[in-house]
Amino acid sequence: MTHSVAKNKGWLVTFAGTGINLALGVLYTWSVIKAAIPAEWGWTAAQKSDPYAIACFVFAITMIPAGRLQDRIGPRWVATIGGAAVALGCIVAGLAGSSYIGFVIGFGVLGGIGIGFGYAAATPAAVKWFPASQTGMVAGLVVAGFGLASVYIAPTAQALLGAYGVSKTMIIFGLAFFVIVVALAQVLRNPPEGYVPFDAKAEQRPKTTAAARPPVEMEWRQMIRTSNFWLLWTMYAFGAAAGLMVIGSAANMSKAALGPAAFVAVAVLAVGNAGGRVLAGVVSDIIGRQLTLFFAFLIQSAMVLIPLYHGDDSIALLFAVLMIGACYGANLALFPSATKDHFGLKSFGHNYGVMFTAWGVGGLILPRIAGMVKDLTGKEDLAFHIASGLMICGAALALINLALTRRPHNKKEKVKKDGTVHHGHHPLGT
Repeated sequence: MTHSVAKNKGWLVTFAGTGINLALGVLYTWSVIKAAIPAEWGWTAAQKSDPYAIACFVFAITMIPAGRLQDRIGPRWVATIGGAAVALGCIVAGLAGSSYIGFVIGFGVLGGIGIGFGYAAATPAAVKWFPASQTGMVAGLVVAGFGLASVYIAPTAQALLGAYGVSKTMIIFGLAFFVIVVALAQVLRNPPEGYVPFDAKAEQRPKTTAAARPPVEMEWRQMIRTSNFWLLWTMYAFGAAAGLMVIGSAANMSKAALGPAAFVAVAVLAVGNAGGRVLAGVVSDIIGRQLTLFFAFLIQSAMVLIPLYHGDDSIALLFAVLMIGACYGANLALFPSATKDHFGLKSFGHNYGVMFTAWGVGGLILPRIAGMVKDLTGKEDLAFHIASGLMICGAALALINLALTRRPHNKKEKVKKDGTVHHGHHPLGT
């Protein structure tokens, strides 16, 4: 296979992955669906957050087996399973009526499994076709679909909810996403064995770029023994917790300023979410992943407080939502890219599945805390202050990780002939 043919197929796989994520981004419409749940169903604020929080957690856990399967049998079948599962989950939730358990099982468990399988297949399949100097950009393009989904799904959901109610809307989404995801899954392919992508910028690329040092190849057991992994994992959990809490509450927290048009905040957040993924991916290819993360965390630490103090100002609110979306979206481009940079491409699908558990832990805990705080106090102010604090901690960890990754390799590390690394008693990471 020539490089030109392979490169063309790489772009085809990239945009198919983006399309799959555009459908799987139904997760981010939960704030619109939650706001439409009738009072007569008798759900508490915490219960209204549970299907979303559980879907996030199951999504993240599913990424581990799904990533491993993607490495072994290829992305097409994994994404097909994902499309079928998320469709079934939406339909089960729709048929459950007012049942809280039905929504938890349908949207939370089955939907989370389906999203995990589809998402695990899309990004690794795409980045394997491109050189290291384009990892951030390609990862950003693929995951941008997930973030951008609310731009069309939020108003669509609003219209369907008004016309048909919650249950029928969930069934309609299930049927539509089955057709879309399964069809696009057939386009996903890994490159042939031995394929090396052509990098026209390899000779010109400065040594300070994110992709300057070739990565060693590690499998997940080696990866989790490095301090680098745990720093990245903790930062990811912090970034996911704050971003997902705001995403899950976007429609409700915008009602004071926007009234019936509160769904606009969800769409604006989605634009920022998608744009931040692409922009952060491109910028990180130039200045590095950790510096890009530092700036994203720092900006978001201030932005999450604006809805508390300027929540009735529509301009300030929408600007904050846009920036929160962009900073949160940056995580979804930067952490898969960092995983590939530091731990290699051979086990990338499985490794990123393990890394992605941080996203699930963050998404499970803070949105639930926000719901509990609202039940107790009638407001979510404390949860937003916690989110701001986590962002400041994340910025500090990004600087620490930057310092560690710039240090010389641990003298006790030995690179084996197969490219893997044997660590001494104190593995530092790459």
